[in-house]
Amino acid sequence: MLFNKPRALEHMRRLGLDVLVATSPVNITYFTDFHMWSDYLFKDYMMSPGAPAHPAQAYAVFPLEGEPALVVGPLTAVNAMDLWVRDLYPFGDTGLDDSLAHGPLPADGRRIYDVLHRPRPNATPTDALLSILNARGLLGAQIGLEMGGLTPKARVALDGALPHASVKDCSNLIRLIRAVKSPEEIRRMAYAAQISEQVGMECLAMARPGRRATDLVQHYRARIAALGADFEHFAYGIQGMGIATEADYRFAADDVLFVDFGCIYQHYFSDTGTTLAVGAIPPALRERHAALRACMAAGMQAARPGVSVSAVRGAMWQTLNGHGITASFPHGHGLGLEIRDYPIVVANNGLRLRDECVDVPSDLPLEVDMVFNLEAAVFMPGVGSPHIERSFVVTTDGCRPLTEQDRSGPFQPGAGTVNG
Repeated sequence: MLFNKPRALEHMRRLGLDVLVATSPVNITYFTDFHMWSDYLFKDYMMSPGAPAHPAQAYAVFPLEGEPALVVGPLTAVNAMDLWVRDLYPFGDTGLDDSLAHGPLPADGRRIYDVLHRPRPNATPTDALLSILNARGLLGAQIGLEMGGLTPKARVALDGALPHASVKDCSNLIRLIRAVKSPEEIRRMAYAAQISEQVGMECLAMARPGRRATDLVQHYRARIAALGADFEHFAYGIQGMGIATEADYRFAADDVLFVDFGCIYQHYFSDTGTTLAVGAIPPALRERHAALRACMAAGMQAARPGVSVSAVRGAMWQTLNGHGITASFPHGHGLGLEIRDYPIVVANNGLRLRDECVDVPSDLPLEVDMVFNLEAAVFMPGVGSPHIERSFVVTTDGCRPLTEQDRSGPFQPGAGTVNG
C-alpha cells in the first residue's frame, strides 16, 4: 500500500472530514495503487473530436469509516485485479463480447468478470462516484474533494447532486498527506535511487573527449530499463552555460560539468546529480566543489524533525556565502509520485498552502519519513558547472541518506569519484 493511511485518518479526524475523494491520476494511484498509463495522457478530444482538452474523469474514495472504493473504466478494470482496494465501480458500456462461453478464470480474474457483469446503473464516472457516496451514506457528509482534477462538467454535476453535503477543496491537504511517506513508498524510492546511482556512474565512466553526451543518455535509458525502471531525465551542463537535455554536445578534454539524472521505479521518482570532470580538475573548480560539499553537509546537519525547510536552505546559503559564492541557488525538494513533492526546501516565500481544508505556511517543518533532495550548483560560463545532489530520509533525530551516493569529489572517467 502506497497510501499513508494513518496520516490521512489523523488529518480527517482533526478537520471533521467524513471522506476524501481523489480526482487526478497521480492521487488516484496514491489512494489505491491503481495506475493506468493512458489516464496520464488521454484528453477528451482524443476520443471525441472537438471536445475540450480535459482528462478523462476518474475518482478514488477513502471514507473515514468503511471500505475505500475506486471508479474504473470497464476496459481498464482488469488493471485493478491486484489492488488492496477491492470495491470497484465501473461505468458505461463494458464493450465486451460475451457471445462465446469462457473457460475457467483465476480467482481475481473471476472477481473482475463478476464486477463487469453485475447490473450497472452508472453511465458516467461521476454517476459512479455518487453511487459510492450513496452506498456509504455520505451524500450529506463533510467531503474533501480534490478540485484540481475535476472537469467543469463534473463540477456542475456534483454541485447539483450534493445539495446537503459540505464539499471542500482538499487539493493541498492531499499534498500534505503525501509529504510523509509510507514504508512502501520509501522502499520504492530507495530502489529507484539505487538503480539510478548504479547506472549513472556507469554512464559517466563512458565520457571521453569527443564523445557525444547523448551516447551516455541512451546507455542510461537502456540500462535502467533492464533493471525494471523507466527513464525520467538525464541532463548535462555545457561549458558552464546552463542545463541541456537535447543538445548534441561532444565532451571536451577540459570539461567540468553539471550532470543530473533520474528514473522512475513502480511510479516513484529518483533524482540525483554530481560533477563530471572529463580531464584534469583546475584548482579553482576543486575549491568550488569543496564549497558545494560544505554546503550540502550544512543542509544535512540542519535537517531534523521540527526544523523549517527555510532553515535548512538558510544553512546551505550561509555556507556558500562563507566561501565567497553568491551566484548559486542551493535548495531542495521532496520526492514521490511526482518529481517534486512537498516539502520544497527554499527560502521562506511568505506564501501559504491553502485550500478549503487547510491553511498553513509553505515554509513547512520537516517530519519523520519525509524524503527530500538537497542540491547546489555553480554555473560559470566558459569555465564549468560543479554540481552535487543527494537524497535523504528524515529520521527521529536528523536524516539519513536514502541510498549510498558518493559525492566526495567530482567523477572522473577511469578514476571514479576523486576526492576534492
